[in-house]
Amino acid sequence: MAQELADWSELQYDLLVLIARRLNLIEDYLNFGTVCKSWHSVPTKNNFNNYLSRAPWLMLADDDGNSIRKFFSLYNGMILNKRIPKASRKRCMESMGWLIMVGEDEGEISMLHPFSGVQIELPHQNTTVDYHNHRTGWKMGFIFKAVLSANPSHTSDYLLMVIEGNARFLSFWRPGDIRWTRVTLQATNRMRTAFFDLIYFNGQIYAVDYSGDLLACDVVGPQPTKYHIVAQIPFQPQDRREQLYIVESLGSLFVILRYGVQLRLPKDDCDRIPLTFIPIAYERGIQDDEYTYGTNNFRVFQVDLAAGKMAETRELGDTAFFLGANTSLSVQASQYPGIKPNHIYFTDDYFITYLAYEEGGGLDMGVFNLADGSIQPHYNGVSLSRFCPPTWITPTLY
Repeated sequence: MAQELADWSELQYDLLVLIARRLNLIEDYLNFGTVCKSWHSVPTKNNFNNYLSRAPWLMLADDDGNSIRKFFSLYNGMILNKRIPKASRKRCMESMGWLIMVGEDEGEISMLHPFSGVQIELPHQNTTVDYHNHRTGWKMGFIFKAVLSANPSHTSDYLLMVIEGNARFLSFWRPGDIRWTRVTLQATNRMRTAFFDLIYFNGQIYAVDYSGDLLACDVVGPQPTKYHIVAQIPFQPQDRREQLYIVESLGSLFVILRYGVQLRLPKDDCDRIPLTFIPIAYERGIQDDEYTYGTNNFRVFQVDLAAGKMAETRELGDTAFFLGANTSLSVQASQYPGIKPNHIYFTDDYFITYLAYEEGGGLDMGVFNLADGSIQPHYNGVSLSRFCPPTWITPTLY
């Protein structure tokens, strides 16, 4: 006698909720509701632990203004198609699952939750301090990086800190503000240099600048418009600085140096890239099409805040870093199949370089093995854009 198969559609609702609440990956959660009609009502925000850490998705490039965006999951190789017309032809950065977008024509700024469509308008870039002396030629490049102090999906008590302008200042906005507030260095004779990255950690905004200084701003304290130096990378005189990031992992801060993002002469034919260089007059008199770029190394420094020092390391343990136009983040690789420990996952985020090519950015992506220095692809397709190349985004429900 044939064994009768169970009818999974008849599982009790309370039991389905218990199952759903055990799911960690949002990919599984979204698929849960597609199993059958009776399961469709279960995957709601209330039944999902939105506070768990998430493995980032790769939001692929803006396809010449197409309203459909594709999201690639490292976990299972799945590609999710999502209609997001509000992000079309916008330059996108990311923090806590929200897109910080800058418009193509007028340079308007807003935040968008891509999976719900909720949008928050922000003050125009021309409300920053001394805008006309610090505006950028490319309005979409006025905001270099952005970070939220808390998720707007959960609270209205948050701020958005950005690196802005041609001199890369720090400025912030809180809900209700009609303009951006500039943050300045506390009394010192030191000359300020351009900021590269910033992160929110333990009630403070930490930022790293071109000099390799790590600076802190107590945004909940009595002087939220002042920052001070807390540590410095032990640079040698010969050390180059191209791109810098800061990331928090398991209660510690790390500063990362990335090499190869700036234009350079190719070493050989294998070092060339198959993109169309936009002719620019260079003083050195070399051929325009001889330029190339592409990441070739990372260095990682762990910060000791108590001692005010940084020490270089090549060992991240079970941790993987995700760097790019997103707020830099770390995940525990053992929690997510498909993610490698002691690796750095990076995207093509240095627009100063990729705008030198007609096709835009997107080729300089990969996975860097911190142990042996090798680089492998994390996405095997080609995804290019001058507006918004691929960037990491942490999937969240609103």
